[in-house]
Amino acid sequence: MIVATADGVAFDVRVIPRARRSEIGGERDGALVVRVAAPPVEGAANDALIELFSSLLRVPRRAITIVSGERGRRKRVAISGVAIDAIHALLRDAGAGG
Repeated sequence: MIVATADGVAFDVRVIPRARRSEIGGERDGALVVRVAAPPVEGAANDALIELFSSLLRVPRRAITIVSGERGRRKRVAISGVAIDAIHALLRDAGAGG
């Protein structure tokens, strides 16, 4: 699911728009489940996804790229300047209810 790249990590994300709040929801079918409060209109859900990762991982928004799936629920995200351990920590925290 999570692979190291030359400058960071890349992984699949399953986005659930119009959620009550934006949060990491665990893992399903090899993808990180992310709930975002924004609707899937005019890129709002993509912006919310980038903002969530930016704040959780403490990286600038420019370090986060949606590599593929920009218009779908299943996306491939690349984040530079982040180690695989940081993504695993997000999953652990999500599993602990946070």
